[in-house]
Amino acid sequence: MKAIVYEKYGPPEVLHIKEIEKPQPKDNEVLIKIHATTATTYDCWQRSSTAPTGFGVLSRIASGIRKPKRPILGIDLAGEIEAIGKDVTSFSEGDQIYGFSEGLGAYAEYMCLPEDATLAVKPTNMTYEEAAAVPQGALTALYFLRRGTIQSGQKILVFGASGGVGQFAVQLAKHFGAEVTGVCSTSKLELVKSMGADRVVDYTTEDFDQSGETYDIIFDATTGKSPYSRCVKSLKEEGIYIFVTFGLPRLFRILWLNRSSKQGILGLVDDKPEDLIFLRELIEAGNLKVVIDRTFPMEQAAEAHRYVESGQKKGHIAITMEHTTPNQ
Repeated sequence: MKAIVYEKYGPPEVLHIKEIEKPQPKDNEVLIKIHATTATTYDCWQRSSTAPTGFGVLSRIASGIRKPKRPILGIDLAGEIEAIGKDVTSFSEGDQIYGFSEGLGAYAEYMCLPEDATLAVKPTNMTYEEAAAVPQGALTALYFLRRGTIQSGQKILVFGASGGVGQFAVQLAKHFGAEVTGVCSTSKLELVKSMGADRVVDYTTEDFDQSGETYDIIFDATTGKSPYSRCVKSLKEEGIYIFVTFGLPRLFRILWLNRSSKQGILGLVDDKPEDLIFLRELIEAGNLKVVIDRTFPMEQAAEAHRYVESGQKKGHIAITMEHTTPNQ
């Protein structure tokens, strides 16, 4: 089978197609014929061995000092169950699924995952490309909004509202009954409006705190780029400042914030299959959508990464698999 691999760290050009052995499922695993995956900021970080400020060394140790320990990227996936292990009861051959692979590996025509991995039957009203764009972003947004105990009637400000996580944060916050303000650049205003934001702030021409509005939750879906001091001032008493990713310098400010009546929330996402089922129900009910900016064939994975890193994308970037050698 074919896989998109990188055998050294570097620019998008290090990605290339390689023939590797098709995996076989263990007793508790399913074999997935992958139809689509995504190119995300996280994949680009892994490929280039970069990380938010202060975490570079830890990231390199985890990923591999001299070369990648796991040469196949890809965390989002959508595809079809081709075979199951003898102990698998939750899935059947032919099931159309979508999911999330913490151990990477979705940049391939096939992969095996345990039955209890973050997998679920995909939404019936989505293509494979659309379904593959859901897991990481939507699971992350859902996890942090729940940790922030979002409630109907609250006011929430979302930084990076046009990004992979931010788009879902806007939509899910609206689903939970919040009043949402999204912050993004000029070219992405209409996209964020289409996600249901009540107000959109163009950070290139307007300061988000110009109105004097205060918020119950401020959700930073960027790499900690929100203006910290101004955000803290814009939080209501006992308000919550959510950080999806951040650099080490900001970590200390978050810890200091937690000494006050306001709270900073961060951490690793605890994703579960039942959360994918919850998201599927929202999607099938028409309450959650995905915008695919561009789709690239697997041979153009480098171009997909290059486009992600350009900062121009409006929506999600899908990568499709060819399956030219299904019997190999």
